[in-house]
Amino acid sequence: MDYLDDLENRSIYIIREAYYEFRDIAMLWSCGKDSTALLWLVRKAFFGKVPFPVIFIDTEYQFDEVIRYRDDKVKAWGLDLVVADKKDDPKGAVPRQHDLTRCTTYKTMEERRFKALLLGIRRDEHGIRAKERYFSPRDSDFKWDYTNQPMELWGLHKYKQAEGEHTRVHPLLHWTELDIWRYIKRERIPVIGMYFARNGKRYRSLGCKYCCGPIDSDAKNVDEIIKELETIKTSERAGRAQDKENAYRMQQLRSLGYM
Repeated sequence: MDYLDDLENRSIYIIREAYYEFRDIAMLWSCGKDSTALLWLVRKAFFGKVPFPVIFIDTEYQFDEVIRYRDDKVKAWGLDLVVADKKDDPKGAVPRQHDLTRCTTYKTMEERRFKALLLGIRRDEHGIRAKERYFSPRDSDFKWDYTNQPMELWGLHKYKQAEGEHTRVHPLLHWTELDIWRYIKRERIPVIGMYFARNGKRYRSLGCKYCCGPIDSDAKNVDEIIKELETIKTSERAGRAQDKENAYRMQQLRSLGYM
């Protein structure tokens, strides 16, 4: 068993534990490499099926290529897709007009009464995300109390929810960007073509049209991306507008419920 098998096994364990504990569960799928790797792991965990809804947040600013990819994979993998349309924030105005994920997810969770949500975040993406737990509670206002997190020792996790809480489950916390791409290579996971270089540019991290941009790169396939990542020093999310905030501001945003 190589190290990718170990990463995979740990993630599948978390996914199955979450489904056992919270049957009213869904998964957030952006169609990016991380959430697609997570979707692949869910399908492996349940023998080719995804036994709960997959939520796609439609902010109206997605790339056309992302929408085409989404529709193709929904059909190919038989997904129960929930398209969450843009909605007004029930708790106040969002700080950035193009970042509507929080308010839309909030409303969808409230309407569908989901008790848990699987997300494909990793600790190495940002210092604030490194504070997350595999099972991370959010209160009735979607807020995250990062100063009072449940203990996670020896593979044991807290499941008990307070009234109005939901739990965010992060099966990829222990993965790195390079791990994801090596796993994509091994499993031959189909990903959006925007990750591969065109005219000396490629997207390293995908989001809405107005919050992310391409990087300089000549990596035209998965092998070349892996080779590039083994030497590159810049942040994975350097092209993401929100991630240019300082650490304290990012901590504020996540504590308010932002993804």
